[in-house]
Amino acid sequence: MNFNKTEIPDVIIIEPNVFKDDRGFFMESFRADLLAKHGINFQFVQDNHSGSKRNILRGLHYQIKHPQGKLVRVVAGEIFDVAVDLRKSSKTFGKWIAAILSAENKKMLWIPPGFAHGFYVLSDWAEVIYKATEYYAPEYDRSIIWNDPDIGIKWPIPEGSEPILSEKDKSGKRLKEAEVFD
Repeated sequence: MNFNKTEIPDVIIIEPNVFKDDRGFFMESFRADLLAKHGINFQFVQDNHSGSKRNILRGLHYQIKHPQGKLVRVVAGEIFDVAVDLRKSSKTFGKWIAAILSAENKKMLWIPPGFAHGFYVLSDWAEVIYKATEYYAPEYDRSIIWNDPDIGIKWPIPEGSEPILSEKDKSGKRLKEAEVFD
């Protein structure tokens, strides 16, 4: 596996070694020892799997207590995956990073605790699987509005189009009003 730091050094793009032949491919999608060697030394306690149609935008989600680190990958389709730093003491507070994750490129994104996470579906259908370091705790679930101008995420939404949002995501707060981490 190759571990590539991003402009926000705690967020890492992981590229697995993929072995292809005429039968298909093989790859290791999780190796605790290699992750730990690169600073991702967490116990994962929950796996999540979502399926979404084109133009669905999910996020920006986080848990204010029991914050989740997430190891995100796509097993069908393609997404624009985003992490926003919500750690007030961080030099990159309020900054965002994005990566294209797809079943084809097999890249994974490590998003540590203290970040909001969201994604926009680029393909007709996408299935996202992610490992989480904490259990889902709905009472601590929070959402920041996807288009907060103070964050300024450049979502790849076609001109003249609006993303499809859940009611929860439509009512997300602006960063300046949101609960964040110290």
